[in-house]
Amino acid sequence: MTVKDIRYSLRALALLLGYPDQTLRGHLAELLEAMDDEAAIAPARRAEIEALVAGLARQNPLDVEARYVETFDRGRATSLHLFEHVHGDSRDRGPAMIDLLQTYEKSGLRLAPHELPDHLCVVLEFASTQPAPVAVEFLGEMAHILNAIFSALLKRESPYACLLAAVLELSGQRVQAVPVLADVPVDESWQEPEAFDGCSTKGQARPGAEQPIHIVRKTAPSHGATA
Repeated sequence: MTVKDIRYSLRALALLLGYPDQTLRGHLAELLEAMDDEAAIAPARRAEIEALVAGLARQNPLDVEARYVETFDRGRATSLHLFEHVHGDSRDRGPAMIDLLQTYEKSGLRLAPHELPDHLCVVLEFASTQPAPVAVEFLGEMAHILNAIFSALLKRESPYACLLAAVLELSGQRVQAVPVLADVPVDESWQEPEAFDGCSTKGQARPGAEQPIHIVRKTAPSHGATA
């Protein structure tokens, strides 16, 4: 079966999932035109994307940018860093990043210093450089993560959910809502404990509370020990 060319649609979706600054908002019409020329996205999904784009163009720029940050940078459930959903902060994330980076480099794609290989925008940019069958297979391997992000966006009633749905459909995958785990805001997960608010050491109470006294038996120094 011949796979329809999807490179321009993937590139347009990658840009639309990026930070909606003035530069991006100045090219919204061109992105819609590129998707229309390729005609790889179903009309119903294309209409949802057009509604999202209309909102980005019509609404106050500061509100648009703030909403983007709140959507994608304030919780793990909607993070666009794909390995965040698989490895979290575990040590496995580093090797996975290296493997993905090597995959890019073998195809001639080199990232800027500030770009992380597991960010969905980067993933889509890479897929857009590959032959359609390769891109479909590559993205299909991430379908479970994409569906998880789609579901979290759907739960928040975010218009960005249509972009994840479009990626899934372009890769030949079923768009389906899956259970969304309770999300811990990123700011909260990285929050430092309050200063002078007690100690994590067992037995140390908070200020103002009774401080337990621990009696430790003194042992005689071993022979030959030095001061």
